[in-house]
Amino acid sequence: MIEPIVAALYVETNGAYYGLPGVDPWDEVRDARRYDGPHPVVAHPPCQRWGRFWHGSTRKPHQFRLGADGGCFASALTAVRNFGGVLEHPAASRAWSFFGLREPAIGAGWVPADNFGGWTCYVEQGHYGHVANKPTWLYARGVDLPDLIWTKGEQRLHPRAVELHGYAKARRIGMVAMIGGKDKAKIRAATPQPFRDVLLGIARTAALRSSTAPQPELPSILS
Repeated sequence: MIEPIVAALYVETNGAYYGLPGVDPWDEVRDARRYDGPHPVVAHPPCQRWGRFWHGSTRKPHQFRLGADGGCFASALTAVRNFGGVLEHPAASRAWSFFGLREPAIGAGWVPADNFGGWTCYVEQGHYGHVANKPTWLYARGVDLPDLIWTKGEQRLHPRAVELHGYAKARRIGMVAMIGGKDKAKIRAATPQPFRDVLLGIARTAALRSSTAPQPELPSILS
């Protein structure tokens, strides 16, 4: 059986979504904001302007506006709503409240997210191969919703960090700060392969659904 094609939006060039059968990757150069179907999507819109430090460095705050991501999140959300699939963002992303999405709770599983048939959940990528717990929120629409590992992972502290800095600072700086050298940010942002496969599996159910019951197109958030 030939697996349905999935468009992987806002992914790293030559990263985890490249070289896979049935996956159409859209990196920064290709510009996923231009995606207009027809395949279901896995979307990883940039999160810098939606997280704890959306405004910029603590040493130079208020460099940026909240949500000033060039329309990436809005475009990704529109793609999921129109073509089916799943969107991934860090837990506590301010994009949820900005776009009127219900915020999921730890351990609650999938809960209704909006009035467009979307669902959202809290899951940790540490259960699926990431070196850190990496709490994550998902938004999905037009797909089968699988059972995931809903529990909160155990605290992960790098032993060398505890040795050098003590418990409090080791807890604050996290696992990734002690590995990767100049690649810390890349390691932190990377999607582990088992979690990638979970997301692709979710998105592919949208294609199977649409083959028997096409969903009406929804208006773009950007229009």
